[in-house]
Amino acid sequence: MSAYDEPFDDDEPAEGEWDERIEEAVLSDSDELDLSGYGHDTLPDSLADLTHLTELDLSDNNLAALPEWLGNFTFLTALHLSGNVFTTLPEPLRHLPALTELHLSGNHLTALPEWTGELTSLTHFDLRNNALGELPASLGRLSSLGTLDLSSNGLTAPPESLGDLTALTELHLSGNHLTGLPASPSGLGALTHLDLDHNRLTRLPEWIGRLTGLTTLLLGSNHLTALPESLGNLRALTWLNLDSNDLTALPAPLGGLTALTGLNLGGNRLGARPGSLPDSLRGLTALTHLDLNGNGLTTLPETLGELTALTGLVLRGNRLTTLPASLGRLKALTGLHLDHNAFTELPACVRDLTALTRLYLGGNDIDALPAWPADRETLVVFRDDV
Repeated sequence: MSAYDEPFDDDEPAEGEWDERIEEAVLSDSDELDLSGYGHDTLPDSLADLTHLTELDLSDNNLAALPEWLGNFTFLTALHLSGNVFTTLPEPLRHLPALTELHLSGNHLTALPEWTGELTSLTHFDLRNNALGELPASLGRLSSLGTLDLSSNGLTAPPESLGDLTALTELHLSGNHLTGLPASPSGLGALTHLDLDHNRLTRLPEWIGRLTGLTTLLLGSNHLTALPESLGNLRALTWLNLDSNDLTALPAPLGGLTALTGLNLGGNRLGARPGSLPDSLRGLTALTHLDLNGNGLTTLPETLGELTALTGLVLRGNRLTTLPASLGRLKALTGLHLDHNAFTELPACVRDLTALTRLYLGGNDIDALPAWPADRETLVVFRDDV
């Protein structure tokens, strides 16, 4: 087949489209322009006249710098520069006073200039997937910032100036090398979402309990061995991820998180200490999903049967041989994972779970299952050993 016979790839922008889109923007007087995905390393001068633009998408090109004339785009509120090859913030950005959204994920940024703090209109700053090892103190001057995404960089410690971001509601710091947190949260009282997954934290400061607006707290894949009791003050929390740490016990005040709907405790060592699941957990009356997989548990407390809002319970990969009879009271439960334990027969309480539609039993030594009542035709039993 000759080159002329090759099919056209719709995913690859035609070379002429770049200029066509700019010309269309000039003729239509549109305030938005999408020039993403062309692989260009420079911007054409024909773009310089479009100073009325409010949104410009230059993502997924090969840009390492921006021309000085971009600083004349004083109406620009959203600029997309993700997926390029910038190593620092382009100088023209400091002259864009209206900029509220700046997207720079997936570049080669190793540092931010001090003048970053001059971008005081920013409300959304996306710096994911770069190589930032530290941040300038001036970042604390971004007083309008609501969302800051610094995940998947090389940060070992967040700057103290983060505490000055009083408007911040979402802070993403997952996938870094953080070993500790600032001494004080200072002005972070507006936070609703804090993502610290996949770091190297060994402890949490007591001040974490002062972030009482948090609804989501992600702490998975760290090295936490204990939790502060102040965690129980986070009464607005709806999702708490603690998977893949080194926890051997939970603090009793955790039972005060009455708004919590999801709790992931998988991949810890809660089976290493008796009473690691406190009776206070009965207070988690809104909980719909509980994950206790891979903890080496040999028993469960009867109080789990009081979590009657549960729809999903994951007990995979423990050393359980039986279940407390109280689990039969979980009438809302639709999914139960008992796979890869040490059961030799199906616990009697499972037959009382009338809403159950998915039951996972693989990796046990259960030879036969009892007959199910006729009204359980929607139940599917998964066994990978038969």
